[in-house]
Amino acid sequence: MNCLRGRSFLLAGFALLVACNQQPETKSKPVPQANAPVGIQPANTSNPYEAVDVSPLDMSYYPVHYPLQKMSGSTKEGPVMRVLYSRPHLQGRSLFGTVLQYDHPWRMGANEATELDVFKPVYLNNKKIEPGRYTLYSIPHEKNWTLVLNNNLDTWGLNQDSTKDLLRVEVPSTDNNPEVEYFTMVFKQTDTGADLLIAWGSTLVKLPFVIK
Repeated sequence: MNCLRGRSFLLAGFALLVACNQQPETKSKPVPQANAPVGIQPANTSNPYEAVDVSPLDMSYYPVHYPLQKMSGSTKEGPVMRVLYSRPHLQGRSLFGTVLQYDHPWRMGANEATELDVFKPVYLNNKKIEPGRYTLYSIPHEKNWTLVLNNNLDTWGLNQDSTKDLLRVEVPSTDNNPEVEYFTMVFKQTDTGADLLIAWGSTLVKLPFVIK
């Protein structure tokens, strides 16, 4: 009997020791950081061929949606111009002071330099722009932006070479517009040609092209 009683005490002590060692861990919650990225990330980030980019490449045509017009047979004319750019998104960040800085050059998107392809002659600030490929970058200011057409092709967007600037145009900016999460550039027809609308956050800039 004494042996059984001693064994019972040993088992009870062992059970108590195990229970003490299995107390639930208290996990500290991460402290949120100001302007930390909180946007939706790609579902498949492990691509065996190429890393998935959170700033997708996009393009805008003038006339608007030109490929669809061509496919439907509603136009026989060729396109006038298009812009190719990567589209970063805010992900909970403020636009100015975090993503962009006033009076500092900006690549107008992400990744490779933003490209403007001109297929027919257009005019900017009364200067004729001949058909060709150009890079496009900007210098945002508080009340206006400097938009720059440049000849430095096939380069990374952060490497602007001002010695190859073709034309600089000052255009006003407004900041009381509907919020735009993804940086957006799209053409909109006007009475004299087309504006290239540049929108991000609540900021909107228009680059006016004249088509004769």
